[in-house]
Amino acid sequence: MRDRIISKLRPMADSRAHDDLRPGTGDHDLNPFMKEWVDAAERLKPAAVLVPLVEHNTGLTVLLTKRTDHLHHHAGQVSFPGGRVEADDLDVVDTALRETEEEIGLDRGFVEVAGYLDDYETGTGFHVTPVVGFVRLGFDLTVDDFEVADVFEVPLEFLFDPKNHQRHSREYNGRKRQYYAMPYGEFYIWGATAGMLMNLYRRVHDLL
Repeated sequence: MRDRIISKLRPMADSRAHDDLRPGTGDHDLNPFMKEWVDAAERLKPAAVLVPLVEHNTGLTVLLTKRTDHLHHHAGQVSFPGGRVEADDLDVVDTALRETEEEIGLDRGFVEVAGYLDDYETGTGFHVTPVVGFVRLGFDLTVDDFEVADVFEVPLEFLFDPKNHQRHSREYNGRKRQYYAMPYGEFYIWGATAGMLMNLYRRVHDLL
């Protein structure tokens, strides 16, 4: 599975470009009207997240965080570690690894970056580059409890099982918004995080 995932990712040489042959994905895939929520002149704030694939003897898991309830963006939601691109960051890889170190204390020395998923646009105005990295065992975490309420792992096998792929809708800003969801125990994985996981699933299974 490791080799197959690597073969399906956007290549490492594409660290700054957003010119993949496929158009970017995003919340607007299921909700075209969300394109109107962000002013075109300001769209979109660049950001990057790490999609950490932890290499256990029993198989790969995806390491996820649950954000604290008081944050301005995506409060209380399940997410990948990551955040805005800062001026001092070398590239989106540096952003993803820096944010991961700051949020959960995962040392970048344990992460082997393999490539990228399609960029993802959120209805809240972010242009996110998902950086996929394989995480070797032996790491320790030091969680920033201001930003992160919990850290947990989900078997990739669970996330790749179509029967765990749900599609829901809810009222948001006076419009019915559709979104993907992958509930896992007490954790409700939905929205942009579920959308990026669906992109990983589709890439690996040649469904794009």
